[in-house]
Order: sequence, then structure tokens, then C-alpha cells
Amino acid sequence: MQDLQGVTRGQQNRVLGMSTLAFTVCFAVWTIFSIIGVRIKQDLGLSDTEFGLLAGTPILTGSLSRIFLGIWSDQYGGRIVYFFTMVLAAIATFLLSYATTYEMMLLAALGVGLAGGSFAVGIAYVSKWYPKEKQGTALGIFGAGNVGAAVTKFCAPFVLVAFGWTMVAQVWAAVLLVMAVVFWFTTDDDPQLKARRASGVRAPSAWMELEPLRNLQVWRFALYYFFVFGAFVALALWLPRYLIGVYGLDITTAGMLAAFYSVPASIFRAYGGHLSDKYGARAVMYWTFGVSVLATFMLSYPNTDYVIHGIQGPIAFSTSMGLIPFVVLIFVLGFFMSLGKAAVYKHIPVYYPGHVGAVGGLVGLIGGLGGFVLPITFGVMLDLTGVWTSCFMLLFAIVAVSLIWMHFSIRQMERAALQGELAALPQLPEMQPIHGGEQEKAMRPAAIEDWRPDDDEFWQTKGRAVARRNLWISIPALLLAFSVWMVWSVVVAKLPAIGFTYTTDQLFWLAALPGLSGATLRIFYSFMVPIFGGRLWTTITTASLLVPAFGIGYAVQNPDTPYLIFLVLALLCGLGGGNFASSMANISFFFPKKEKGNALALNAGLGNLGVSVMQFVVPLVITASVFGALGGEAREAGDGTRLWLQNAGFVWVPFLIASTIAAWFGMNDLATAKASFKEQSIIFTRRHNWIMCWLYTGTFGSFIGYSAGFPLLAKTQFPEVDSLQFVFLGPLVGALSRAATGWVSDKFGGGRVTFWTFLVMIAAVFGVLYFLGIKDQPGAFWGFFAMFMLLFFATGVGNASTFQMIPVIMREQMGGLMPHLNPAERVRQAEKESAAIIGFTSAIAAYGAFFIPKSYGTSIAMTGGPQAALWGFLIFYVSCAVLTWVIYTRRGGLLHDIERGRPAIPPAGVTAS
Repeated sequence: MQDLQGVTRGQQNRVLGMSTLAFTVCFAVWTIFSIIGVRIKQDLGLSDTEFGLLAGTPILTGSLSRIFLGIWSDQYGGRIVYFFTMVLAAIATFLLSYATTYEMMLLAALGVGLAGGSFAVGIAYVSKWYPKEKQGTALGIFGAGNVGAAVTKFCAPFVLVAFGWTMVAQVWAAVLLVMAVVFWFTTDDDPQLKARRASGVRAPSAWMELEPLRNLQVWRFALYYFFVFGAFVALALWLPRYLIGVYGLDITTAGMLAAFYSVPASIFRAYGGHLSDKYGARAVMYWTFGVSVLATFMLSYPNTDYVIHGIQGPIAFSTSMGLIPFVVLIFVLGFFMSLGKAAVYKHIPVYYPGHVGAVGGLVGLIGGLGGFVLPITFGVMLDLTGVWTSCFMLLFAIVAVSLIWMHFSIRQMERAALQGELAALPQLPEMQPIHGGEQEKAMRPAAIEDWRPDDDEFWQTKGRAVARRNLWISIPALLLAFSVWMVWSVVVAKLPAIGFTYTTDQLFWLAALPGLSGATLRIFYSFMVPIFGGRLWTTITTASLLVPAFGIGYAVQNPDTPYLIFLVLALLCGLGGGNFASSMANISFFFPKKEKGNALALNAGLGNLGVSVMQFVVPLVITASVFGALGGEAREAGDGTRLWLQNAGFVWVPFLIASTIAAWFGMNDLATAKASFKEQSIIFTRRHNWIMCWLYTGTFGSFIGYSAGFPLLAKTQFPEVDSLQFVFLGPLVGALSRAATGWVSDKFGGGRVTFWTFLVMIAAVFGVLYFLGIKDQPGAFWGFFAMFMLLFFATGVGNASTFQMIPVIMREQMGGLMPHLNPAERVRQAEKESAAIIGFTSAIAAYGAFFIPKSYGTSIAMTGGPQAALWGFLIFYVSCAVLTWVIYTRRGGLLHDIERGRPAIPPAGVTAS
């Protein structure tokens, strides 16, 4: 607890006032590209994406530097760190005026971004001058320095028009340098630093400062700040461009109106701090997110024309938002964002008083990254969709997720505090008069309480039948999930044939986006089974696939369907990709260690088979009217054939319905598998979790990425070959090899199999590169095809072997990680952590479904061929082989003795006495 004896009110006011003024100047410099960037864009002829990168580069530096500047402020004092930060930022801003090329401007922009890092310094410095009950207001006043963005928008356009953008940079640099000098001579070192110097106590190390970052709560605060601050910065940078593009305003007027947003989003931050001190930060955050959800939804709605076919003829009307309503709504959004920014930082000095710099720096870093990532994303989305309001669509999604996460976290806390009372309540309030103990027991979710798969007698008499029933229901559900996830890999190849005029890059985006969303969803799905139960979660996630299945069926019937709709459907297909993480985590609980590798291989391998099934079935069903009049009319392709491309979505609907019913009525929940997210999040501290993420990305990331990109790659590299009739064989080989070789890893050891798998993959990539080099020669396609079949086979074997490694590693490590547990408890803990790691590694690896197709597209766009991407994959496989050998399979490696018949873990079935 900090000692504030001897600190006067005058000292507090002077420190707060000068720190706020300094931050205002820093923020004005930090957002300088929001005005001069528009002129630079015109001078250099930049695209929207390039403009977004230039405007966001200072935000990147200001964000990444915050955690280090915050730590140094705690260690060496905020006053000196603040001074040097301003001096260095002023130098970089002045040098910017001499940059003449885009590359030089990007380099100078990195230095300009240090001005944004001053936020973490100021938070750590100011908080040390105030008691806890006043820190919310003090930090809110300091944060009002965000108004510097409005200062830039008010003043910079006039200087720019009169003297040019270089003068803006020079004047802003001079003001910042003067401010640094004034700050140094008008402030003093904080009381905590003085006390530490007087006592001779050394500053805590950087590692000690970073310790609180292990708490999930810190990262939740960071997501909140990603929206309330990151989105504020992004909009401050993007609004002039938006107003010029949408409403045709000149740069001066656009800058003034953008300031109308920035001012309330800055000065009312002080009021947000006051409200947080008075009513609590939680209430302020609920109001912030609630109003922001409504505002961003209204702002995201594009100008739209509607025609309703009424009884007496068409009824036409349109929706659009004029300039005045837009500015009013932006004002409201900015106001509530300002309240939210103060509320987030109200928490930090209260919960982490000794680590304000580190925690505040991380939260500020993530928020600042929002200011970097979002402008770039706005530009990319505008380039891809051509819809101006797409930026607000993204913000709506972010704030909705933030609100949901916050609410469920609060509800979880309340349920934990009132667990007994809540459990005694009836399912429906109307049942209160007749609710008793018998009804309470009957209404509880059905779950198997006693589950001991490593007990041979229990397994033979009861366990095996139940486990196998859950496995054989899980497999078709997962197969359908993969089918829906990867359906774009075939659909995108057929879209141009029926009149959709998309570029090659747009098609690769459609092929890649399901991988991106699927991988992201897997991160969350990894932890859902222990929270909700495998039966309920499998039912819900299987039923959710009906949305993209129906959506694809309707969207592909009209070539006028906006590209944005296809982007949304591609993202929704990622729901199928997310299912893998929860499915594997669920099945891992049911089987004993001696059969776990084979069970996981069957579930994953036959589930992966959905990719091949889809690539075989879809080309067949789109050539016939499978559903008759219910399925819609065919469209004529360029070669005169008729295609029912909608069947690519509709064909899965009856099977999804059947699988959903089977999961609900046939699967089980395990009470022993129950765990909160907090209990599972311990895996983030496990070193081997991250190593296995790397290795599984090499195997499964390759399998799913090649599955997504192989059809389009083969078509673009060998256009003379009708490759779509063969490409399904790749995922088929990979899926079957996974399902058929799980026993090999159980017998010989997953580490050894994984190592040899990567060597085979390296050789196969060399083969692919060779045949691409001679692709104009006869037979080159078949060599190329054969090498990819070898790649698919190897990825399947590696998928099984890496998952076999995880439970073995965690059982072997648990004794050292948790020595206070008895042997039976260690086994249960290892099982829970293994399930979470299996799900999480599958989430990280699934990003291969995005990066591999996108790497192909980028490589072809930049070099004219996919070879550069393949060389990158090859280097990655080399790193995987080296990691496997060094850490696991060499003599002295973690798995060396275990895989050679000298177990270092208790045999299955051993329990504590």
C-alpha cells in the first residue's frame, strides 16, 4: 500500500495537470497521420490498405512500447521515463518532415508512435499520487488527454492547407519538445519512488512485474480496452477518410466533424472516472457496452433499397443515414466510449496496486493494438466488400463479444458465491410452489458420476460400451462439421463458371476465411465441454451448422448476391472448424490411456474424412436436381452445362438434423470432466502446451490448409487438367492414414513417429517444388499430385502421433508440476489438462486453413507462382523436426525412455491408497 503522507493537494493537482497536458500534446502527435495522412495518400497514390497501414504504424509502436514503458515507470519512476519518451517522439516527428518515400514514412512513423506509449507512463505515474478512492477520477482526468486527437483535427487542417503537411510535423515536434522540458521542471518524482530510494530497496525485476499478466482477468480488461480505446483511436484516424468518401466533404470540414467525435470521447473520460468512483466500474461498463452495441448496429447498416412484392404491386423504400444523424450518433458513441475507458482503468490500481505499470501497460498495449489493427482492417474490408459501413459491422461484433464475456464472467462469479441457493431454485419460476428435493434431483442435467476408464474391471463391464457409443455418434457429427467447414474449397472454384465475377484474390479470400474463423472459434470451443458438457455442446454446435448450409444454398443462386454476404457465409462455415476442438476434448475423457491414441485417431481421422467426402459428393450433387423444386433452378455454366451449386449447401441439411438428434439422445455428460475456464486456463502456463501447438500446426495445420487450398492451387497451376475430380483423394488419404495409424503411435511412441513424419513431409515438399518447376512438361501434374498425396498421408500419420504425445507428456510431467497431489489426483488433473491442450493445439493449428491458401494467393500475386509459399512451409517443417528431436526423442529427451518400454509414469489402473 502506498504512503501518501506529506503529499499536498497542490502537488497532486500540479502533477495531474502537467501529466494531462503532456499527454494531450503526446496524443496530438500520435494521431497526426489522421490529417496529414490524407494528403500523403494523395501525393503518393496509396491504396486504402496502404493508407491504413501508414496511419496505423504509429499506433503499433505506441501500443507495443506501452508494456515496457509501464514496467520502466514502476522501476525507475514515471517522471524520467515520461521526459525521455517525449524527447524521442519529438525527434522522430521532426525527421518525418524530411521523408520522401512511403518506406521512409513508415520508418519515421514507428518513432512517432512513442508518443502514444506515454499513456502507460502517465497511468503508472499519476496513480501513485492518489489514494484508491480517488484514483478513478484522477486517471479519468489524465485520460482526457485523448482530446489531443481533436486538437490535431481542429488545428492541423489549417496549417496543412496554408503551409503543407511537412510544416504540421515540424510544428507538432517543436511543441512536444517544449512540453517535455516544461514537464521536467514543474513535476517531481512520485512518493513511492522516493520512499524506495530512502529505504534502499531495489526496484522489482521485470519478471516480477509481469507476474500478474498470468491472470485471465487482465486479458478480459484488455479486450474491453481494445474496444473503448482501440476503436476510438481507429475511428479518430478513419473518420476523415470516411466522411470524405461517404459524404463528399473537404478535408477541413471532415477534420472538424471528426473532432466532434474525438472531443466527447476524450474530455468526458474524467466524468467516467467520477462515475466509476461513485457507482462502480461494472455499472459504467454495462452502460458503455449496451449503448455501443445499439450505436454500432445502427451505424453498420448500409444504405439499402427494398422492394416488397405487395398485393397491389411492388412497395419500394430505402434506408440511409444522413450526415447530421451520423454525427449525432458518433457523438453518442464517443461519449460512452470515454466513460468505458475510465471504468476499465478504475480496476487496475485497485486490483494490482504494485503492478500498475505492467498491468496498465498490457491493457494499454492491447487497446493500442486495436488502434493499429482496426484501421488496417477497415481498409482491407473496404477494399474487399466495397461497403463503407463494414468498419462499423466489425466494431459491432467486437463490442457484442465484450458485453457477452463480461456478463457471463459476472454471472459465473455470482453463481460461485451463491451456488447452494441457486441450485435449489426451480427451472421455471412458476414451479416455485411445488418445487422440492425430488423435483430438484429430477431436473438436474443427467451426467455419469462414476467414470474410471483406467480401472480394467470398470472398463470391461461398463465403460467400453458407453465410450464407444459416444465415439460413434461423435464421428459422423465431426465428419459433417468438416464437410461444412471446407465446402468453400469446391464452391469457390465453381463460382466464376455460373456468373460470379470475382478476382483470384477474392476467391482465395473466400477459401481462406473459414479457416480463419474456424481456428479462432476453436480457441473458445477448446474449453466448452468441461463447462457445458459434451452432450449439450455437441448438439448445439452440430445444429449451428444448419445456418451456413442453408445460407450457401440460397446465396449461390443469384450472381447479384453481394460479396459481403459470401464473406459472412465463409466466416460462418468456420463453425464447423470450431467443432473439432470440443469433439476431441470430449472423446479424450471417455477412454483409458492405453486406448486414447487410437480413439482420438478414429474420431479425428474419420472426422477429417468429411473434407474428402465433401470434395467427392459436392461435384456430383451440383450436377443434378437432387431436391427437385425445393432446391431451386439450375444455372448455366460457361461451357453450357447446368449446375445446381446450391446443392453444395443443401445436401448436408438432412444429415445435420439427424446427427443433432442422435447427439442429444445418445451421448453422455461426465461429471468428472466438469471444470471451469479458470481451472483449465492453467495450460497457458505449461511449456509443452506451446511446443505441441507448434508441432500440431505442422501436421494438422498442413492437412487442413492443403485441403482448403489444393483444389484452387491445382486448378491455377494446371488449368489444362480437370483436377476437381481427383482433389478429394488428398483429404481422403490424410483422414484414413490418421484413423488407421493411431495404433502405431500407441505401440512405438508418438514422438518417434512425429519426428519421422516431418522428415517425410520435407521430402514431399521438395518433390512438389520440383514438379512445379517442370509443370509444362508431360506428366508433371501426376508427379505434383503424387507428392501431395504423400504430404496428405504424412500429415494424417502426424496428426495421430502428436495427439498421442499430449496425454503421455502431461502424465509424465504432472508429478513435478503438482507434487502435492496424490497419484490418483495427478492422473485426473493430467486428463483435464490433456483434454484442454488437445483442444487448444487444434485451435492454433487450424489457422493453417487460413494461412496456407492465403500464402498461395499472396505468393502468386507477388512472385507469379506458389513456390515462395512452399519454401516457407518447408523451413517450418525443418523447425518442427528439430524441436521434436531435441525436446522429446533424442537420448535424454522427455519421451525417450517412455517410448522404449521404460515407463516413467504409474501403470493404468493404479490408484492412491
